[in-house]
Amino acid sequence: MTMSKPTVVDVARAAGVSAPTVSKVLNGRSDVADRTRARVEQALDRLGYQARRPAPPAEGTGLIDLVFHRIGSPWSMELIAGVERAAAEARLSVIVTELDGRHRPSDAWVDATLARPPRGVLLVASHLAADQRERLQRRSIPVVVIDSDGDIGENEVTVGSDNWRGGLLATRHLIALGHTRIAAVGGPDDLLCSRARLDGYRSAHDEAGLVIDPRLIRSGDFYIEAGHRAGRDLLMLPERERPTAIFAGSDMQALGVLRAAQELGVSVPGDVSVVGYDDLPVVEWVHPALTSIDPKLATQGAVAARLLVDLAEGRTPPASGINLTAELVVRASTAPPRTAA
Repeated sequence: MTMSKPTVVDVARAAGVSAPTVSKVLNGRSDVADRTRARVEQALDRLGYQARRPAPPAEGTGLIDLVFHRIGSPWSMELIAGVERAAAEARLSVIVTELDGRHRPSDAWVDATLARPPRGVLLVASHLAADQRERLQRRSIPVVVIDSDGDIGENEVTVGSDNWRGGLLATRHLIALGHTRIAAVGGPDDLLCSRARLDGYRSAHDEAGLVIDPRLIRSGDFYIEAGHRAGRDLLMLPERERPTAIFAGSDMQALGVLRAAQELGVSVPGDVSVVGYDDLPVVEWVHPALTSIDPKLATQGAVAARLLVDLAEGRTPPASGINLTAELVVRASTAPPRTAA
């Protein structure tokens, strides 16, 4: 005999509350006491309750919630452009949420999301706590993570770029030009992408039989100011200790390095070569035009949004993790070191 699926009434009986109270919990309403909410959620888990998947939205309706830990750089604008392009194909709109630098949304955000609710959620370099994931899953709100920060939930779908390969390609390029003293300006240590890019940098040194001088490694956030500080530190080292090339973990950091070089009278690429990461449109227009790694940011956003639409409409994605191939784009900011000329 086939067991019938539990209903809201079944959950209400199991939790000892009214059916409207269960509905409030399912809809993310905040006017439910914490102890009551916990009882209802335990009953939902115990009975295996799953909210019915909402029907596809009517033309011109529906939202994708795009969540960033921080907005404010051209990097985020590229991702947004890709998401909006794919969302428009599905006749969906995009709302953008910023977490003020945090990598996990607050429970208040979850409440607000459940009260809307969107067709799905795209998390950028962020993650959900296990209980937050469960609350969204109960409402059949799918989640796709772009550029995971390393804390991935079970069965979570992710889209990113091969950051290790990007770091490897950037450093290989500099080594092939003849550089042996190559500095690295990394991003935040708590981000998986930062660590992977530095690992690629180290791997390129290992395969070339080069030893890294630990004094040439700096870290900070991915913004211009951090690159500027690191660039000044590195370029003000005694001449024999100074790097002849710098690999920056983001284009914004690389722009800061270029500014530092200009202030100190250091020629790029004559005295020091510089490679960035992200291949933002602006880097073609700086002087010298910046060599960079292209992680296909807009494509990441579009692919993630299309996967999210598939999940929302009940289609199984071809893979739980999609990693796009990073590519080196050579421009005018890299050249052989003077000693190799």
